Amino acid sequence: MEIAGKTGLRLLVILLFAVLLTRALKAVTSRLVQLAKAQSRAGQMREQQTRTMAGLLYSIGAAIIGLIAVLMAFEVLGFDIAPAMATAGVASIAIAFGAQSLLKDFINGFFIVFEDQYVVGDLIQVNGETGRVEHLTLRRTVIRNPAGAMVTMPNSLVGQVANLSRDWSQAFVDVTVPAAEMVGRALATLEKIAGDFRNDADWSAALIDGPRVLGVEALSLDGTVIRLQARTILNRKDDVARELRRRIKLGFEQAKIPLSHTHQIVVQGDVAQPGE
Repeated sequence: MEIAGKTGLRLLVILLFAVLLTRALKAVTSRLVQLAKAQSRAGQMREQQTRTMAGLLYSIGAAIIGLIAVLMAFEVLGFDIAPAMATAGVASIAIAFGAQSLLKDFINGFFIVFEDQYVVGDLIQVNGETGRVEHLTLRRTVIRNPAGAMVTMPNSLVGQVANLSRDWSQAFVDVTVPAAEMVGRALATLEKIAGDFRNDADWSAALIDGPRVLGVEALSLDGTVIRLQARTILNRKDDVARELRRRIKLGFEQAKIPLSHTHQIVVQGDVAQPGE
């Protein structure tokens, strides 16, 4: 009876230590998330990154604490844990070989979070898909593409990533005028349109730099391609590009500058009349 009482007491102590350590770990990880909270865009990104890392730290830490507690309990109960640990080691190696893809998902996911490549809410281009990150774990990344579809990809397949939600965006607008048109007049008209755009109070808040006329981008028999560039705040490049195209169309109409070729078809010989 006395031995059973001591065994029960030791098991209770092991359980209490495991519970206390788990709660302490939870408190520490929650505190890390609280310290990372901020209202700024950069602060919110850092909070999301910290939250993911804290969840990972808690999951791994809790699993280790639970495993150690179980092994200590077995030892208290008189079981020889050495063979079990050896078997577990061999099993873990076999599982690692059989789950290489899953392990690669977790390793790549860890570096995505640790290196702050992207977080939930970012607009990214990856594997030929463009979309906003809806969900991010160590195993997978879920984005919503422009068609509204949810695209899920394992993190092991995430290669080169273009993050479109960091710092600023950029838009290029190409204007094609006929080859016969005087390019100087088209450039002067575009400079005026770009200057009026920069000075428009309704749009200046969306602009970081430009619009600027970069010059002639390409020459061909079809026409002369002139390129404009505008650097905008995040997620406004499409709006700016649309408004710039609208102003270019109106400005060229007023200046009587054509934007494309009119193909003339010349028919030689007799034209067959209906009924002949």
